[in-house]
Amino acid sequence: MHDLYQLIFQGEGETLEFKKTITHANRIARTIVSFANTRGGQILVGVQDDGTICGIDPEEEKHTLEEAIHFFCDPPVSVHYEEVDMEQGTVLKVIIPESPHKPHLAKVKEDDWRGYVRVRDESVQTSQLVEKSMQLEPLEESPAEVLDYQEAKVLELLAKHHRLTIKQITQMANLSRRRVQRLLVDLTLQGKIRMHDKEKVPYFTLS
Repeated sequence: MHDLYQLIFQGEGETLEFKKTITHANRIARTIVSFANTRGGQILVGVQDDGTICGIDPEEEKHTLEEAIHFFCDPPVSVHYEEVDMEQGTVLKVIIPESPHKPHLAKVKEDDWRGYVRVRDESVQTSQLVEKSMQLEPLEESPAEVLDYQEAKVLELLAKHHRLTIKQITQMANLSRRRVQRLLVDLTLQGKIRMHDKEKVPYFTLS
């Protein structure tokens, strides 16, 4: 099976999006920014939502993508392209690595720039907490089993208490505020918990 078919078979998700064509530079900028701000990803241009390959003119699509990257992303996002020729037409793979320069913002309208992250198969506007977390220096790497245990502990506390603030979780889990903040952002991006940041004191619940 062709590698592209295998990729399409995975379906849209945290690191993959299908686009029949790129029609609006400002809208695709949100998707580009969301991948760069999260774990990276790919946009397959010339593939419909149901996975059907329709093909495109790659040069036309690149023109709109470059406009999105340089005029609607701040700072501009680093991407690279691969053209895949199929029987049904050409598909353009837009490959967006996770960025070392987070957070990237997308221009929504004049003088209105907003951050986005990828949650499951959607580009979701970020909160101030997520953007602040992205700007922190990375934590020292912990063994996977330690991170799994800490995430499980946070989920267990939320299951028991239903809604908790960062301060409450920090005290109950006996972890540093910085560590809890990172765990909460990661769990939010995984779609396991929900962040309620419109309140005076933001809180978290299970999804």
